[in-house]
Amino acid sequence: MQNHISIKSTLESLHLVEKFVDEAAVKYNFSNEIYGNILMATLEAANNAIFHGNQNDVNKFVEIEIHRNKNEMEFIITDEGLGFDFRDIPDPTAPDNIEKINGRGIFLMKKLSDKLEFIEKGRIVKLTFKLK
Repeated sequence: MQNHISIKSTLESLHLVEKFVDEAAVKYNFSNEIYGNILMATLEAANNAIFHGNQNDVNKFVEIEIHRNKNEMEFIITDEGLGFDFRDIPDPTAPDNIEKINGRGIFLMKKLSDKLEFIEKGRIVKLTFKLK
């Protein structure tokens, strides 16, 4: 199993992310709960990188790598976009936003991971999961 993949910025490429997470789950023996959290958060980060970061530009790529550190797994998702102000994201649970169909990705990534970091103006998303 490789610890890195590079995908084109198309939604069709998301199945490669799922396969990558599936292979990591087998290699590192994720529990079902951790597997679900990792899969959903990583797919959401990759989707955001494709759509928001790379603007669906098929000439741009999304890089995903994984690292195991003692009892943790890190999934690092990098796009080629300009970044964004991750401190200025509307709360999807606020009454004005509750019925909007967009804007829940970062909220989900925070809830599903044990730690969420934005690096290089948000071009790099690091998801950390504790292995139990």
